[in-house]
Amino acid sequence: MIDETNQVSEQQELSEILQVRRDKLKKLQEEGRDPFAETKYERTAYSGDVKDNFEAMENQTVSMAGRVMAKRGMGKAIFADIADDKGRIQVYIRLNDVGEEAFTDFRKVDIGDIIGVTGFVFKTKMGEVSIHCHTVKLLAKSLRPLPEKFHGLTNQELKYRQRYVDLIMNPETRRVFEVRSKFISHIRAYLDGRGYMEVETPVLNTISGGATARPFITHHNTLNMDMYMRIATELHLKRLIVGGIERVYEIGRIFRNEGMDTKHNPEFTMIELYESYADYNDMMDIAEAILSSAAMDIMGTYKIKWQDKELDLTPGWERLTMADAVKKYTGVDFMSFTGTQDAIDAAKSIGVEMPEGKEATWGDLLYECFDRRVEENLTQPTFITDHPVEVSPLAKRCPKDPRLTERFELFICSSEIANAFSELNDPIDQKERFQRQVALRAAGDDEAGMMDDDYINALEYGMPPTGGMGIGIDRCVMMLTDNSSIRDVLLFPTMKPVEE
Repeated sequence: MIDETNQVSEQQELSEILQVRRDKLKKLQEEGRDPFAETKYERTAYSGDVKDNFEAMENQTVSMAGRVMAKRGMGKAIFADIADDKGRIQVYIRLNDVGEEAFTDFRKVDIGDIIGVTGFVFKTKMGEVSIHCHTVKLLAKSLRPLPEKFHGLTNQELKYRQRYVDLIMNPETRRVFEVRSKFISHIRAYLDGRGYMEVETPVLNTISGGATARPFITHHNTLNMDMYMRIATELHLKRLIVGGIERVYEIGRIFRNEGMDTKHNPEFTMIELYESYADYNDMMDIAEAILSSAAMDIMGTYKIKWQDKELDLTPGWERLTMADAVKKYTGVDFMSFTGTQDAIDAAKSIGVEMPEGKEATWGDLLYECFDRRVEENLTQPTFITDHPVEVSPLAKRCPKDPRLTERFELFICSSEIANAFSELNDPIDQKERFQRQVALRAAGDDEAGMMDDDYINALEYGMPPTGGMGIGIDRCVMMLTDNSSIRDVLLFPTMKPVEE
């Protein structure tokens, strides 16, 4: 009962604050001084630049703008902190300098309002770089109060829903998305430097393909047909390889209609890249180079912390076949089995059985044993190579063992970071694997792929040996910023609507 009473009291207090701010706005508008009528404000400096170059800028007149984050009155003088794109800086407004009307107006400015100031750069007696203002102008009125020192926005879900407030109040949140931007730029610079071409491919497709995942289905009214939001960019990008673009990549949003947890959001960002006359070993080299150099260039070190684990991204990462990894962590040697029954018995001995309705082949059992008993052990960067053909419908078979494919997944802190193949370029083999996916789909597996006749047609024109890879941008940013949830690295994660 006390909590309900407090909640009602807080709501009443908020309502009063909202009304007071609206009344201030209305009075300004009635006086012909509507702050929302302002269309532009000329700035000559930013907070971070002034602070970083104080000696060169001391006593210079500058024009700055930003959001009022703090305000301290001292009789005929007021100090305030304003935040702009490069940080925060203190401004000093004195009655004798700005005049009585402007000073009275500034007394009515609320925390959260956006102002423009002009004045000269100086240091206070306390040694703080500040702006001694000659003019102050209200540029936008904040009709809602900001949380006091982030109190009231500690609820994690509310931070995701109101990212704009989170960004205003929390510099650490902004830092995450600065790292994200730098990481994407880093990838582009690395690949552009190797002669790759960046392209864009369709988001809407007539079939679902390129990965094993449940798609989102939408409807095109004019064509009167259902369409699928892409679950991968792979098949279009490999068509471009056929067309003679020998190094190609795309950074884009992917949509998968699957579960949500700390590692999964229905829409996420991936980069897929393909290189003619390369294989999955080349892709391992590229993945290692991109991530290790990103750690050094952006974070300044190869050694970072993620999920309470100390990681070392120094180049020279471990590479294990999937069978060797299962043997290392469970003692089960899949390469020694002569029949499927041996694999079934061995898997049962470590508590692994195939999910109901799924076929228990040697390859499927190897993958299940890895997934359930090995993945959780992979903390340091580890490439798991040579996946079974059953779970790799787009990868080329290993020449020494046709049960396996030239595929790897990169794991860090038990999270899949990258997935890559020596791409299957045999159209006959590819069609047979598509047909197996179609059969699985007909049997009720709605994550299985569909037949893509046009892609088979493209392969029949001839695709060179090709290495291809997908890297999850969001998980890389989670790692670089030490965040445990994908929602922390998405500006606007998927959320259920708030019930009134």
